[in-house]
Amino acid sequence: MLLANYQQDYRPLGDSLGLSSLVAILPLLVLFVLLGVLKMKAWLASLISLVVAVVIATGAYSMPLGDALNSGLLGAAFGFFPIMWIVINAIWVYNLTVETGHFDVLRRSFASISDDQRVQAIIIAFCFGALMEALAGFGTPVAICSVMLIALGFRPLKAASVALVANTAPVAFGAIAVPITTLSGITGLPVDDLGAMVGRQTPVLALFVPLALVFIVDGRRGLRQTWQPAVLCGVVFAVFQYLSSNFWSVPLADIIAALAAALALLLLTRVWHASETYTETDTDTDGFGNAADGGRGAAGRTGDGTGPDSRGGLPGGSGDGQYSGSSDSDLLTRVSSDTERPTRDSPLDIFKAYAPYLAIIVVFVLATRVPAITGKAPAKAGDTGTGIESVTHIVNWPGLHITNAGGDPVATTFKLNYLSAAGTLLLIAGVLSMLLLQVGVRRSLCAYGRTLDQLKFAILTVMLVLGLGYIMNESGQTTTLGLWVAGAGGAFAFLSPILGWLGVAVTGSDTSSNSLFGALQITAAHQAGLSPTLMAAANSSGGVLGKMISPQNLAIAAAAVGFEGREGILFRRVIVWSLVFLAFMCVLVYLQSTPILDWMVVTPHATTGG
Repeated sequence: MLLANYQQDYRPLGDSLGLSSLVAILPLLVLFVLLGVLKMKAWLASLISLVVAVVIATGAYSMPLGDALNSGLLGAAFGFFPIMWIVINAIWVYNLTVETGHFDVLRRSFASISDDQRVQAIIIAFCFGALMEALAGFGTPVAICSVMLIALGFRPLKAASVALVANTAPVAFGAIAVPITTLSGITGLPVDDLGAMVGRQTPVLALFVPLALVFIVDGRRGLRQTWQPAVLCGVVFAVFQYLSSNFWSVPLADIIAALAAALALLLLTRVWHASETYTETDTDTDGFGNAADGGRGAAGRTGDGTGPDSRGGLPGGSGDGQYSGSSDSDLLTRVSSDTERPTRDSPLDIFKAYAPYLAIIVVFVLATRVPAITGKAPAKAGDTGTGIESVTHIVNWPGLHITNAGGDPVATTFKLNYLSAAGTLLLIAGVLSMLLLQVGVRRSLCAYGRTLDQLKFAILTVMLVLGLGYIMNESGQTTTLGLWVAGAGGAFAFLSPILGWLGVAVTGSDTSSNSLFGALQITAAHQAGLSPTLMAAANSSGGVLGKMISPQNLAIAAAAVGFEGREGILFRRVIVWSLVFLAFMCVLVYLQSTPILDWMVVTPHATTGG
């Protein structure tokens, strides 16, 4: 039974595309309702939605049960390797810096750049947040940056709002470009093409995000007084994100852009200072005793007892300098602070604080840009590669044989690139970090075990979501939906980012949104005569703007600042930013689909798959 070919039928119900679409969309509707309305745990909502997808695949699309389950298994395998393999090792590297105290050194290094909180919002929430997004993603930057901002004197809700809005432009390249990697695996489009196209969309957004952060911190006065660092940071980040994603390295796009922007800001603050230094005061408070817009004050900061205690703890915490908050991934983020007495860090300590990130850059550059090491990957099952790709194997997934409606085989292969996978390169960088930070093997293994424990539900969730996406793709449900939405014609280009935005708003993950809607985007693109690369990239670029309003990220931010259960307040503070930026992205993508900006669209370098 498993060896028989399953042929996809895109109009299984009464030969009606509309009726078939109403059924095909049910797994997504179930997922959205369970997550967004009933606020169910992400892994459980994903499991239930996967079951619904199996029922529809077998009942409505006549897919054999074995094929449906096997398709889900292929998706789950892809969810673990290479996707979560990246996240596991990225979080482990970060945990090593926390374990040794070098994360605090890094925080103090950033804080020393300026005592103006408007500038601190840019350097920490935008620059350092982008760096954390590049390495880990999945809510990590929001939790870490929120606590770091509070440690520097920001009011809790303002800190959370700043961290949420900042977590936009870097998201598409987060976790060493996991969303792009996932999108490539789902659509069959080359990673480099997708990365380059996203790199011609999100950098435009990055130009405005630092200005938005300054406005959130200090309104129009802040824009008047500190537009220079905001503009410089946005321009430098945008330029280097574009250059890296298009010419250097897609996985390193955020790392390079974040470090370049931070360096530019550091140099600027050596020769430029605002006419007034801004810090929070006790004036202009909201209903929770937190400053709504902040006030002007002298250098330094004042407290009202609603923020962290004098030792840097969180409201209601022990004040021992550690934060324990949970996200949809049950990620435990620990950030210590010692804001009571100034600490002078030696040059060696500062070097060690930056060392893990430098190690990551060196490892990725060697592995991806030195031909003798990079080698050439095998193109299909049975081929052999060279360099670090010599151990890479592409295998036909056992027992899965599917053809599309035209009778052509649908690719059901799995790539095992043991050495060249981004997660493996991060693991190597982590080993180098152990040596640089002088962390013993036993201590490092313990940190790795804690990382696995922290991410256990994230691993399960991503595997289930990818399983759901693959079942919908292989059964033909996604193609049905793509054919239906393609009825919008050229206007689909305007609507394309909204699909990504909706997917991230509900799932909290650009990776999950790409796995759900990636294939739908290119199907609709083919039907509407649009560029598949442009539409697939628009899903990811639009998705980053749903991150700040996703229930998971709101919960992470609220927990990080000690305001659990008040996510609605944060939602109201950031929803307008989300919608404004989304409208901007929709217009940009639409113009890129027309002769006005079609020169920005990437020319495919390889034959695309479906």
